[in-house]
Amino acid sequence: MTKEDEREVQRKLRILQQAEKTGHAARTCRYFGIARASFYRWKRAYERDGEAGLVNAKTIPKNPPNQTPPEVAEKVLHLRRKYHLGPERIMWYLARYHGIKLSDATIYRILKRNGLNRLPRGTRLRKVHTKRYNKQVPGHHIQMDVKFLTFIGKKGEKIRRFQYTAIDDATRVRALKVYKKHTQANAIDFVDHIIDKFPFRIREVRTDNGHEFQAKFHWHVEDLGIRHAYIKRGTPQLNGKVERSHRSDSQDLPAAKL
Repeated sequence: MTKEDEREVQRKLRILQQAEKTGHAARTCRYFGIARASFYRWKRAYERDGEAGLVNAKTIPKNPPNQTPPEVAEKVLHLRRKYHLGPERIMWYLARYHGIKLSDATIYRILKRNGLNRLPRGTRLRKVHTKRYNKQVPGHHIQMDVKFLTFIGKKGEKIRRFQYTAIDDATRVRALKVYKKHTQANAIDFVDHIIDKFPFRIREVRTDNGHEFQAKFHWHVEDLGIRHAYIKRGTPQLNGKVERSHRSDSQDLPAAKL
């Protein structure tokens, strides 16, 4: 017990003793400026545990299980930084394309906690209507993205996995692979996988600006003689085919257990 705890215990004891001496709890509470509910809570704790019951309990987070997973918060921040989407648009985007349900208030708190609740001056608003790519030659455009998965383990715990998905713009041929981690190394492994499996030559891979598709991934793809293009800022719908396929996965497949 710290000295501060000892002082607090002695203060509460004086209040309890004064009430016992006068026989008037309400008058004692008014004199010391405390709520009667607090007085009776201290009294019950003292009768049950003695002086140990008067030590202030350490504060703990109210709802730690409800904290937004780091992977989801990262996705929110990515959409804010790269596309300058507001909380409502981020909420809609995550629900539609990733099956992630967050309230706009939760998204705002994530942005505020990371200093992104306000956009820099001069930031141009994204366009709502944008012309989509539509290629008719197989392999000319491969859309690639990552979907966040949640499985229930044998003991009821939540298990995170990451589904890397690629879809050909022309034929809708699709490939996917699930990984334990959300990294550039896995993105590189996946692009090698689709190069091996797709029945045509791949000329261009198109992704968003996620951390898994940055320098190492970019130059690996370019070194293979394949162009790697990032979709335009503020236009996540340009990868709409792969995003819609993720939404279909969420609707068609029940929650899995490991």
